[in-house]
Amino acid sequence: MHTIVKRLHFCYGHRLLDYNGKCARPHGHNGVIEVELWSQTLDHRGMVFDFTDVKTQLGEFIDAELDHRMLLRQDDPLVPALQQLGEIPYIMDVNPTAENISKLIFSEAKARELPIAAVRLWETPDAFAEYREGGLNADLEA
Repeated sequence: MHTIVKRLHFCYGHRLLDYNGKCARPHGHNGVIEVELWSQTLDHRGMVFDFTDVKTQLGEFIDAELDHRMLLRQDDPLVPALQQLGEIPYIMDVNPTAENISKLIFSEAKARELPIAAVRLWETPDAFAEYREGGLNADLEA
């Protein structure tokens, strides 16, 4: 099996509801996304997928929807307050944790028919969350 990983950078703000800690307050991150793609075979160019195409396809979504935005759960009281100020938060059905954001980006990659294996969101330089369907060895077992 062949894999590639493309890194994408974006800045976002969020806060966590139902959380007892400093992440319950609005704050921001300089996030790094690692998009892992896979294939059993290489295309006619000898590639799993072109790195530039990964950046174009997922970068379009990240730039338009997530970059320099507040990511908030739909019932967060900040949502209407920000909207009244003319801000447009990205509203999620779930808490905007690193785990849920990585799953969101995975789902977007899948919807764009990328051969997605995993998405890692580095929320800080020493902490990341990863989402992959079916567990760690799902692709190897298929």
